[in-house]
Formats: sequence, structure tokens, C-alpha cells
Amino acid sequence: MMLSTFWNIFIRLSGALGVEWAPLNLPLSRRLQTLAATGWICLVLFSEAIAILLFIKLIYSSYWYLAIVYAVWMLNDIDVCHKGGRTIQWVRNWAWWRYYRDYFPIKLVKKVDLDPTRNYLFACFPHGVVCSGAFGAFATNALDFHKVFPGFTCHMITLAGHFVVPLFRDLLLAFGTCASSRESLEYLLDRKRHQGKCVCLIVGGAAEALDSHPGEYKVILTRRKGFIRVAMKSGAPLVPVFSFGETDVFRPPHNPQDSFLRKFQEKVRQITGISPMFPIGRGLFQYSYGVLPLRSPITTVVGEPLEVERNPDPTDEEVNALHAEFTKRLIDLFEAEKPKYLKNHEKTQLIIT
Repeated sequence: MMLSTFWNIFIRLSGALGVEWAPLNLPLSRRLQTLAATGWICLVLFSEAIAILLFIKLIYSSYWYLAIVYAVWMLNDIDVCHKGGRTIQWVRNWAWWRYYRDYFPIKLVKKVDLDPTRNYLFACFPHGVVCSGAFGAFATNALDFHKVFPGFTCHMITLAGHFVVPLFRDLLLAFGTCASSRESLEYLLDRKRHQGKCVCLIVGGAAEALDSHPGEYKVILTRRKGFIRVAMKSGAPLVPVFSFGETDVFRPPHNPQDSFLRKFQEKVRQITGISPMFPIGRGLFQYSYGVLPLRSPITTVVGEPLEVERNPDPTDEEVNALHAEFTKRLIDLFEAEKPKYLKNHEKTQLIIT
């Protein structure tokens, strides 16, 4: 009786504080999905720091010689992120990622078939807070990328700085990720070396993450032209990719351009290359506060490729012309698909900066 009374008082106090607790009778599958999302966000937020601490601890342990051997091997292996990476399909196939996929859920949709004898540059939008949809679609096999696009292997592109973090770099490489350098992109897209490569670049990068807010789609593209040059030099078709719902899985604090918070975020990004985002979502046992993503569907749509004529030394005018055509293709994709995946699509516009 006392326990029941205490519980009722606790629920009332929680309600007064705006806390909505998860039901106790949820099916096991949903609990596993929440656990998978928890593990993923911890991986994103804390794994680099944990990897560094583990490596330091190894150095100062009785197994210090293993740290020396690993460090020597890592220095000799440091350029692999620019040379196609080192994918481990076993990691991409972990059951963890299927539960992660079903948590939101995430879906992968293609508009047309692609030619597996060619390589393609996927230009992905928006970044969102932490690329939840793109990660599930392109860094894991949870959405059956190899079945949706038979004959292809997929490489997601991320900051080169991540690949100098001991231990953590090996996990990134296992996902099939490679560095966001021109050398890396040109290596992967080189048709003489490879066929059937889909190289997935989040064009807006860390800067775009600062403009991720629920219901808004603001992407950075106007001043992003490096990927256009890479496509022209390699002759790889450009494929617009859009993740509808990506901006709805977190609720970052309001940070207008002239605010102190935005100035702080921009300064940190300029120094580190990483945007200090605040992934405000829900908690593990309640729906009101925390860093877990919200259960909001994400649909990653792969559009029709834009053919690119190989040009080893494109002029600025040629780059600008192709950039304009790609921008138009991206807008057309967004307008054509948004009624299928956005509830308030009539009032939702794609803002390009």
C-alpha cells in the first residue's frame, strides 16, 4: 500500500516537472531498440575520449609494450583512410544496427538503378545533428544497401582527424568510412582502380549541424564546390541524396546567428573542425529529457544521378555551371519527395545557403 502511494506521488511530481516516463510493459523489441540507440549516441559522443583514455591506461600498465607495438603499426597504417579504408563486413552486420534502424525507423529508398561498372559520388543532405539516417543507410548493412544497390560497396566520408585517434580509428575503418580529403575521394572514385563504389559525402559538414532544428531544412551548398571539382576530375556521376526527417530526431537549443551560443559554437568549430552540438532528445527511461534521439522516422532517398563529363582541369565557370545544375536537381528531389515523408510539407521549404 505504501509503495503504491509513493509511486502515485512520484508520478504526480514527475508530471508537474514535465517528465513523461516510459511504460513498464513495453515489449522486449522496443527496449532493445532503445538500448541500441543509447549505445549509438554514446559511441558518437564519448567513444573517442574513451579510446584515448584506454590507450593511455594501456601505456601505463604492465602491457605497455602492446601500446608501443600498436602505435608503430598505426603510424605505418595512418594513410589507409586516404587509400580506400579497411571495411569489415562483420562489424557492419552487427544485430545492434538492425535494432538501431528500427528505433526511428530508418528507410532507404532509391529512385533509379545504378550501373555497378561505374563509381558514384553521393552528395548527402542534410547533416542534421549527428547524421543519424546517413549512418544507418551507408555505414552499416542494416538497410541492406548491397541489396538495394546490387554490385556496390559503400564508403561514408568523415573528418580525417578522427583517424588519428588510436583504437577508435579502427572501428571507423570497419564501418567502411574514409577521410574527407581530395586524395581519398579521388582514390575511391578512380575507375581504373575500382568499380561499383558509392562514396557518401555529407556536403554541409559540421557547419550545417549548427542549423539543424526540428521541421527546418537549411543546408549549406552555395559555397561548397570542392565536391563538384572532384566529380569532374574523376568523371563520377553526382547523386543527390536527401534524408527526410533527419532534423526531427533532436531538439537543439535555439542558436540564431548573432547569439552568444552560436558565436561560441562557430569559434569551437573553426578551431577543432567539430561543431559543439547539444543533442537534446529523450532519456533512457523517460521521454522528456536526455541525449537519446527521438523516435521519429527518417527516410533517406537516393535520387537520379547527374552525369558528369570527365575534366581533369575544370575552370571556375565550368564548376559553377555544374554546381548550379546539381543545386537544381537537389531542389527538385526535395520538392518531389517531401509530400511523401513530411507531415507539414506545404509549409516546409528547402533553404540553401
